[in-house]
Amino acid sequence: MSAEPSAPEVRLDGRVAIVTGSGRSLGRAYAIALAAAGASVVVNDVDADSAARTVADITAAGGAATAVVAAVGTAEAAEALVQAALSEFGRLDVLIANAGVLRDRVLWKMSDDDFDAVITTHLRGSFTCGRAAAIALREQDQGGRIVLIGSPAGQFGSFGQTNYAAAKAGLVAMARTWSLELARAGITANAVIPTALSPMTATIPAYTQVYEDFVAGKGIPESYRRDHALGSPEDVAPLIVWLASELSGDVTGQALGIGGDRLTLYSHPDVLATADSDGGWSAAQIDEAWRERFAPLAQRSGPPASD
Repeated sequence: MSAEPSAPEVRLDGRVAIVTGSGRSLGRAYAIALAAAGASVVVNDVDADSAARTVADITAAGGAATAVVAAVGTAEAAEALVQAALSEFGRLDVLIANAGVLRDRVLWKMSDDDFDAVITTHLRGSFTCGRAAAIALREQDQGGRIVLIGSPAGQFGSFGQTNYAAAKAGLVAMARTWSLELARAGITANAVIPTALSPMTATIPAYTQVYEDFVAGKGIPESYRRDHALGSPEDVAPLIVWLASELSGDVTGQALGIGGDRLTLYSHPDVLATADSDGGWSAAQIDEAWRERFAPLAQRSGPPASD
């Protein structure tokens, strides 16, 4: 299904957004797209030069942006981001919690530091930023938007990514929980599952050459855009803009994927089957029920095969 070329442009004039990890790659594409749609943007990154470049590109195009250089994870960093939005632009409307790192190792080689670094940035960072944003948005009493950035790793699991997959799965559950808690305040919470060529994608052997070709300025083969839902960071940004807009006010608690030419709605976890046994179950009965009733419905680990 192709997008309607005559569809009206989605605008964010007067809105203020925070985008964590927006010095490069996907976060940078989100920040630039939000600004191009009319939002004022608080750019965040641990690297001051990267953050400054994103701000410079936004302002050179006529947009408004300011930078906060900080590693997300602490309450202090989250508060600094919210205060920057309020002091520089007078309000806050949107949080895009995008910042992340990788520390890939198989389970038996993953150190505590490897695990903690990823959980702190992705999961705790999104929590602290989401909490600070929710407090400000509730006080403002004009609704708002919170978007957490997930990953296929969190939906299906991913070899060598115990920390990353756990964090990304947690973010989807976090968004669904916040959608319940913040509904009365008119604040939506959703998760976006992007599939795009980035430095993180480049660590996947199957995509390393495609990423290198992309960086070199070559196009992305149609087979990757369609069958792998793999595109550029800019291909993901329109979903971020839509979720930040008034148009998505009735969309909350969802996990939406986008990449290349494909838009995806992910299911909530659901019960596949149940069985009852009067007085409870013995181990032998469980084995029998598994083989007769449940085994045919068991789901495989890992992502589905490409179409």
